[in-house]
Amino acid sequence: MTRRFDIGPVVLALGALVLLVALFLDWFASGNAWEVFEITDVVLAALAVAALVIAAGLLVPDIDIIDRRWLPWIVGAAFVLVVNQLLAPGAVLDELELGTGIWLALAGTVVMALGALLSLSRVSFSIAMEGRDRRQRVSAVDHRPPPTETGEPVARSSTSLLRPEGDEQS
Repeated sequence: MTRRFDIGPVVLALGALVLLVALFLDWFASGNAWEVFEITDVVLAALAVAALVIAAGLLVPDIDIIDRRWLPWIVGAAFVLVVNQLLAPGAVLDELELGTGIWLALAGTVVMALGALLSLSRVSFSIAMEGRDRRQRVSAVDHRPPPTETGEPVARSSTSLLRPEGDEQS
């Protein structure tokens, strides 16, 4: 049996989770996204959650809440917002040094874009899951005597192992 797993939704969900975590890290020297921004943080969080919902809908079609056609727009909007804050942070934040959160958010949106691309192009990987074959006894490899009904091997004398069967010499 071969099972196919779509890798795109998993990558998309991973990028969205990284973006959500990045909102709680320092974007600038003055604080994290929740402390620095007024509405950008809320929009980024909403876009990351929407991407997570779409990824879940792609993995489990029964919980498809948001149509997958919105995926490029959601990922694109998140990417534009992060790049905008990276390139033009504003007059007050312009002199502050960039923190880990903004770089992690950029990486998260790039991973989201990669996941969206993989999802829309339906890239998947397959895993072959087959039952194990029972081990066959091969006389050239396995020199053990056949088991008895109780499972104990039959004891042979040491001389009978040295001579082939049918070659009886006294």
